[in-house]
Amino acid sequence: MKLIVTIPALNEEKTIGQVVRGVPRDIPGINDVEVIVVNDGSTDATSQVAADAGASVISLPGGGGLGMVFRTGFENAMRRGADIIVNIDGDGQFNPADIRQLVQPILEDRADFVTCTRFGDPALRPIMPPVKLYGNMIVARIINWICGGTNFSDVACGFRAFNREASYRLTLFGRFTYTQETFIDLFAKGIRIVEVPLKVRGVREHGQSRVARSIFRYGSSALPIILRAMRDIQPLKFFGGIALFFGLIGVLTGGFVSGWYLWHRHATPYQSLIVISGVFVMLSFLLGVLALLADMMGRHRRITEELLYLARRRAYHAPRLPRLMVNVPEQDEIAVGESRQPAPARKTASI
Repeated sequence: MKLIVTIPALNEEKTIGQVVRGVPRDIPGINDVEVIVVNDGSTDATSQVAADAGASVISLPGGGGLGMVFRTGFENAMRRGADIIVNIDGDGQFNPADIRQLVQPILEDRADFVTCTRFGDPALRPIMPPVKLYGNMIVARIINWICGGTNFSDVACGFRAFNREASYRLTLFGRFTYTQETFIDLFAKGIRIVEVPLKVRGVREHGQSRVARSIFRYGSSALPIILRAMRDIQPLKFFGGIALFFGLIGVLTGGFVSGWYLWHRHATPYQSLIVISGVFVMLSFLLGVLALLADMMGRHRRITEELLYLARRRAYHAPRLPRLMVNVPEQDEIAVGESRQPAPARKTASI
């Protein structure tokens, strides 16, 4: 069984080497371990330090967002024939030795997607700013509500493990982050999800988090991703909820005017509420129809997702590559005098 650990990294030269070297290679049930560092446009020596520590490095131009970085590492891991993919941050907040515990539910066939929880065990709860702590709790409640009453305690932790089934099923679109969208997407597809409480450092030792450096920025960027995921995966609940809200306003305003009229025998001075009530009831009706149409489109989406799943299974079950390689173009032929000889085999260079 092959385990591939992907590590997104942005200016992590002080910690990336320690994280790469700390990945355990002696996990029972796993006979092949590989580490891929996705260098997101670092301006320091992150790439070189990671390579010296034994990782394969994929360098991106930067600026694409953590969601894109995660998807890049994830896709490369699937192309490499990973049976289990573990994602861990390169800032040293997570202990790479805990990968043994993280993948255990997958090895025991109790889960398809395993995530570290920082808040599941009160004894392991990290020390972090109150705003960040309560912000995580609020987001977890929102995701639990979207998922229909689940009880996940931490939906923003980046220390996660996926088996092949979860990897083939996962479809993400968000660029800023991927954490909450992963829960919504995989839960909707019936993937078994397990949380494992692990000890995590609450505050980075070096540098600043690219995602949580500003609570306002995090909220304004993550909320649209969550709303879009809910819109795509649960369209009836999304549009139906808005329709119900508008309908409730229309019924309450209309009921108030009706009650006033029955009590006083005239609608003055609240006649304008009759028009407002009618507008909200009409909007509620139109959004209700839209919810039904969106639900129909959602069924077509599920069919498309199933076709994508089958296509991924076929594509990523191909023979595994021995190393990450790219082609270096050469001349197709070499001229010698008037005769021409075939060019030597193409050279390859490790990424």
